[in-house]
Amino acid sequence: MQQTRDLLLGTSITLPLLAALAAGLLIGIERGWRQRGEADGTRVAGVRTFTLIGGAGGLIGVISQSLSPLVAAIVTAGVVIGLLTAFLRPPADPNQRDATTMVAAFGALLLGLLAGAGQPALAVAGAALATLVLTTRRETHALVGALTEREVQSLARFAVISGAVLPFLPNRDMGPYDAWNPFQLWLVVVFITGFSVIAYVANRVVGEKKGTLATAVIGGTYSSTAVTAALSAKLRQGEPGPLTTGIVLASAVMYLRVALLAAVLAPSVALPLALLLAPATLVGWIAAAIVWRFDSRVAAPKDRAPGEPFRVLPALAFLVAVSVTALLVRWAQTEMGEAGAAWSLFIAGSFNVDTALVSLAGLPIGAIAPRLAAVSLAGTVAVNMAFKIGVAIANAGWSSGRKAALALLASEAVLVVTVAWALIDLAS
Repeated sequence: MQQTRDLLLGTSITLPLLAALAAGLLIGIERGWRQRGEADGTRVAGVRTFTLIGGAGGLIGVISQSLSPLVAAIVTAGVVIGLLTAFLRPPADPNQRDATTMVAAFGALLLGLLAGAGQPALAVAGAALATLVLTTRRETHALVGALTEREVQSLARFAVISGAVLPFLPNRDMGPYDAWNPFQLWLVVVFITGFSVIAYVANRVVGEKKGTLATAVIGGTYSSTAVTAALSAKLRQGEPGPLTTGIVLASAVMYLRVALLAAVLAPSVALPLALLLAPATLVGWIAAAIVWRFDSRVAAPKDRAPGEPFRVLPALAFLVAVSVTALLVRWAQTEMGEAGAAWSLFIAGSFNVDTALVSLAGLPIGAIAPRLAAVSLAGTVAVNMAFKIGVAIANAGWSSGRKAALALLASEAVLVVTVAWALIDLAS
């Protein structure tokens, strides 16, 4: 008796129960609004019912945690039977049978159980996502109705690549010199195809111009190399949109990202590195603006069918290049000693500049002079830009990718000259 009294009065159950009620209320508001036009007495569950369902789930979760899992199981079975009886009884109008409301009710019950079991934040987050899904019914149906058979097949392949293959790959170093991590290597494929899918969806939702540019900016804050591989593959296929601008813009954003990361990870290097990158950054943004003027003048035929969300072969070719790069890095570190470590910084940076920056940040303070470190990082960025130029030409072909390659080359040339001048200054 005392235990029950302490349970009911204890403040430790207040937040879980409130979260359970909130989860049911969120879903109930949407369901009540959706059924607002139905006559009184014909609705199986509305705002109050869903709130009570969520609260009941919370109480059951508390009972299971603090009293008896057996009692909680019995009560759960009773609630489930009651819900099934209410939802599966023949409706007065056969056209009013609504499986979504029944599933939403069981979702509210499970979210309440989750809150009562000690995960109130997760339960409320789940309810918010469920409510969002329920409220986008019209948009979801419109999107599904607009999909072509090719798009559905491509999205299914991406689901296999990211959800059915990646989680089951070993996340450990393997192969010669332990250079290959299958999980991380396949993650490269997921990134390439993922950026391609994002660009495709963005183009369909907000238009070719805005969608491609948004993808370039977002991708440039993480991996401009992956964006270059994805968009240059679309260039080869002649797909519409400012793809060339997207490639150049992603690299322009990359310059800003590197400077910002340096300020966070290696503050002593941030200023000299920013000064070295500034001329190339300016040229990169100017090149993006110039290319945009050409891209914006080219209008795609209105009756042209959209291309595929992504293609696997360019992503696999990029995977091979990354694998070879990883092997060269490990070989240089193992066989060439201290000099190999320096060269490996440039080799690793050819794919991901952030890798070199993080490696530098991990060195002891004073291990390398700030100016020398800045020159090394700027050189790594130059190697990465050269790698992206090669990726753009290899994936798009010279005829389709020359504008992107030349725009990247303009920024690359300025950066190389800046780094060379800095090296001469250091040597003198």
